[in-house]
Amino acid sequence: MFETFYGLSATPFTRVVPPADLFRPEQFLECLARLSYLVRTRGFGLLTGEVGSGKTTALRALTHSLDSSSQQVLYISQSGLTPRHLYRELCLQMGLSPPYQVADCRRLLQHTFLDAYKNHGRHPVVIIDEGHLLSPVMLEEIRFFTNFQMDAVSPMTLILAGQTELKARLKLQSFEAITQRITLRHHLSGLSGLETKGYIEHHLKVAGAHRPLFSDDAIQLIYQFSKGIPRKINNLCTACLLDGFLEEKSVVDAATVRKALQEFEDD
Repeated sequence: MFETFYGLSATPFTRVVPPADLFRPEQFLECLARLSYLVRTRGFGLLTGEVGSGKTTALRALTHSLDSSSQQVLYISQSGLTPRHLYRELCLQMGLSPPYQVADCRRLLQHTFLDAYKNHGRHPVVIIDEGHLLSPVMLEEIRFFTNFQMDAVSPMTLILAGQTELKARLKLQSFEAITQRITLRHHLSGLSGLETKGYIEHHLKVAGAHRPLFSDDAIQLIYQFSKGIPRKINNLCTACLLDGFLEEKSVVDAATVRKALQEFEDD
């Protein structure tokens, strides 16, 4: 639709961007470096951020960067997750037949992880997303699952990712036991104003733009609305390009952004 009008070869600001085409501001590179270190040291990490701040994007980039011959990513993202669901899904992703009892599932996975690390030079990288939705029972179960007290090192990496409230929850005294096991913490915030401009220009360039499509005033308004949160930037930029196309504007200006913002404010 608007792609042809603006001379684009692809649709910009989509949810799925190839890892090679990701915009990589300083905080993204820092996040990726920390997660990579966590994998190398087989630790337990906490990744938090506002809704749409890029947590899943960072995890996808991490997964893409890993060596599949030595690391196996096991990804879990379910609302209402229970210990039975967690272990069953992990067993299935590992190619194991899950036992019925939760404790048996846990022991099977722990034994399999230890064997993979000690005898085959491989270790699982377990990612549990949407961690802010986990119940206290599930958070306690994660503590049990990471308990490899009989061994000097852990055979696995575990990354618990979730929205900002997860970070606050884990500060409660009742979660002290699991908090003490976390070896790395990282929080993703919004992009700066300059990074927001770079983000918009980068995504347009990847989509085939050969000239600026947003005025500086328009970008400033987008930043003020989005607070630099990539998902909000994506949604508003897409709405602006559509409105600009319908009004036959060669460049999205501040007036176009204000019109698009009315639609968001009415939601």
